[in-house]
Amino acid sequence: MDFSTEYMGLKLKNPIIVSSSKLTGDINNIKKCADVGAGAIVLRSLFEEQLIADSNALMDQDIKYFWFPEAIEHINKYSKEYGLNQTLDLIKEAKAYANIPIIASINCISAHEWPQFAKKLEDAGADAIELNIAIFPFDIYVSCGDIADKYIEIVEKVKKYVNIPVSVKMGSYFTNLLQIAHRMDRADVDGLVMFNRYYRPDIDIETETIVRANILSSPLEVTRSLRWVALLSPQLNCDIAAGTGIHDYSGVVKQLLAGAAATQICSTLYNNGISYIDTILFDLGKWMQKHNYKSISEFQGKVANKEESSQKFERMQFLRNEI
Repeated sequence: MDFSTEYMGLKLKNPIIVSSSKLTGDINNIKKCADVGAGAIVLRSLFEEQLIADSNALMDQDIKYFWFPEAIEHINKYSKEYGLNQTLDLIKEAKAYANIPIIASINCISAHEWPQFAKKLEDAGADAIELNIAIFPFDIYVSCGDIADKYIEIVEKVKKYVNIPVSVKMGSYFTNLLQIAHRMDRADVDGLVMFNRYYRPDIDIETETIVRANILSSPLEVTRSLRWVALLSPQLNCDIAAGTGIHDYSGVVKQLLAGAAATQICSTLYNNGISYIDTILFDLGKWMQKHNYKSISEFQGKVANKEESSQKFERMQFLRNEI
């Protein structure tokens, strides 16, 4: 049975990609993921914001830095290089051990200065770069078009520095998701990951404080990306990786039927352990055998490509007899 698929020009032995998280920032976990059969691994994100925050934190420790501009410049450079070198070392260790694609991840909000570092990720051995772009519409003076333009600017600048594939892990907070996806496709992005699952603050009504909640996704969330994977996969030249809410083989199958080239998993590994990758692959094989499929390519996009499917995925309201 052939589980292989192609994502951004990378040959994957199966469609299971371990997504970027704290879990993939540890070399021992990376080795475990590779050992139990992951098709590819996205390393923990290198944060553009964190690099800036680290240098500010160092300057706050000693007032003398405010009186010596050259010291501030040195600290800024040191902080950036320190954060980058940690990621470069992780890439090298992961590539030395695993014979599967290792994808570096950058969490970014701008196109200033840092894109040149993407070349170092490539030189360290990364097989691709995933741009985890998170630009939220919190400023009333920033238009929807401005935000979309920033995404394109980031993609175009990074593509100038590297020869390896570049994907964008995007959120769903767009006025016209189809338009921004097509714009990124025209900017020659190699892949889109749908969707990023952002931090979700909650309020504890007893302590009346903000708390972290819903850190892990639930299987019910799989339909959020499923709609857009199905609508976009027949339209775009770039590949789509589906994420969020994929907890077992059924989530994988649904996204592949919708046209995804690969699927990213995370929460299910926290819930069930890294070895659950093997279970997902085993169950995927049983499903394929039951439906007489010998390869992923035989059913990939099968539902999305049906003539009547687009109308069903475009529907926004329930019919009267459905509720």
